[in-house]
Amino acid sequence: MLMRLLRSHLRPYGGEISLIVLLQLVSTLASLYLPSLNGEIIDDGVAKGDTGFILRHGGLMLGVSVVQIVAAVGATYLAAKVAMGMGRNLRAGIFGTVVDYSAQEVAKFGAPTLISRNTNDVTQVQMVTFMAFALLVTTPIMMVGGVIMALREDVGLSWLVAVAVPLLGLCVGLVIWRMVPWFGRMQTSLDGVNRVLREQITGIRVVRAFVREGHEEQRFSEANATLTEAGLRVGRLMAIVFPIVMFIFNVSSVAVLWFGAHRIATGDMQIGALTAFLSYLIQILMGVMMATFMATMIPRAAVSAGRIQEVLGTTSSVGESVQPLQIKATRAGVELVDVDFHYPGAENAVLHDVSFAAEPGRTTAIIGSTGAGKTTLIGLVPRLFDVSSGRVKVGGVDVRDLALDDLWSRIGLVPQKPYLFSGTVASNLRYGNPDATDEQLWDALRIAQAHDFVEKMDGGLDAPIAQGGTNVSGGQRQRLAIARAVVKRPDVYLFDDSFSALDLATDARLRQALRPVTRESAVVIVAQRVSTIVDADHIVVLEDGRVVGQGTHDQLLDSCTTYQEIVESQRSAEEAA
Repeated sequence: MLMRLLRSHLRPYGGEISLIVLLQLVSTLASLYLPSLNGEIIDDGVAKGDTGFILRHGGLMLGVSVVQIVAAVGATYLAAKVAMGMGRNLRAGIFGTVVDYSAQEVAKFGAPTLISRNTNDVTQVQMVTFMAFALLVTTPIMMVGGVIMALREDVGLSWLVAVAVPLLGLCVGLVIWRMVPWFGRMQTSLDGVNRVLREQITGIRVVRAFVREGHEEQRFSEANATLTEAGLRVGRLMAIVFPIVMFIFNVSSVAVLWFGAHRIATGDMQIGALTAFLSYLIQILMGVMMATFMATMIPRAAVSAGRIQEVLGTTSSVGESVQPLQIKATRAGVELVDVDFHYPGAENAVLHDVSFAAEPGRTTAIIGSTGAGKTTLIGLVPRLFDVSSGRVKVGGVDVRDLALDDLWSRIGLVPQKPYLFSGTVASNLRYGNPDATDEQLWDALRIAQAHDFVEKMDGGLDAPIAQGGTNVSGGQRQRLAIARAVVKRPDVYLFDDSFSALDLATDARLRQALRPVTRESAVVIVAQRVSTIVDADHIVVLEDGRVVGQGTHDQLLDSCTTYQEIVESQRSAEEAA
């Protein structure tokens, strides 16, 4: 999975990668040449007292060292550039893929794991890519070249290389094999910590209101302990690796000196050759050690690459039409025809055989008890998810046959939980229309009954808004979200219980102000309060996902038992209050 991911995302950097390999080759060959030069200086210069030979070869060693340094620096610079560029592209790719997800895919993965995959997992792959180009490319060159140069110096000691290198590879391989499953657990545990922390930060008010700080601390401690345990297991195994490497490294050096001294005593080997052979053995083992260091990183990066590939390989269940149609109507309405919908994996459908029309210039209200499927129904219109059967039409065209941008440009959605982005009041309102003037923004605020509190905010339209709109009240968030939709002036307004946080007087004023603006648009309102929809042109009553009544307020009072019960229960609650 890691190699597949790297091949697909490193393809644009083919030129830089070729140059990295060339520079690493030059750097490694220069490193391999230096011990041979040093041995010649000892045997032919120092031993014979030839100062000129020492100076000439010393100058050559200096030049080779300069070439080695320049090539190594250049290769490292390019490796960093390629790795960072690949990481940037991966993050952009994940973000672009997730943005295209429907609500179904977002719910499948969950926000915490999507965040950690776009940050921590990409960092793991990015780091292993950099280390591969900075170290791993040189390892095979150094190992093969070191063996050749060592044999060139003395064949009699070559058996030491044949013993030390496989022994080191076997010992390290066993440790790495034990590490692999724990890397997967680390990433999963990290998702768990992110999930718990995100829930606690988002729901801090609920935690405090119910005095559940201790319970939440326990939940975080358990998630943190799981991550810590996985990290400790990996850390303990990694702690074994380098002592093994250094032990074999030192024993091999002692063996070379021991057996090399005997060969020097018998005249089969010179001191300079022994020095060069020892240097080459060290370089070979250094190559193995670098490969070992990479080997400890690759398993975790492979797990991260699999998690990244899972996101990139998941396509949205809400796809673009191959040959999208255009909405020809000047003003588009909404029509649902025999709509059924059930969530993936659910035994029962949420909506059953729902049919109604919301025409331009008319207000259509949807009411029903909690869990009746009202919010799900609203989500089908902008294709937050697609129907299981039946059709949803906007402007007379099935939404699945429309280009998504064309569909979304016709709709102004105010969700049940209005979300504001970090920025200013103006930047949030211009999500509806980036080209809107300040006057248009103030006009939308007046319609949404939000101009009073915005005028009092420090900066007015430039007043700061915190992430999620946490620095304004729930009612203010709702009104700003409504203003954002009004700025867009769409063909279809979808209000998903968007007036629930408003008092009755503000609710009435807002609906009155909306009428002139929405005169030519189709307005669909999901509401719990009968007072919000009493003046609607058409009311649809849902019960257990089925339409049990349609008509005006007066008609439903005469004909729909469910609607009568809703009205009576709210009237009784008001009288009791």
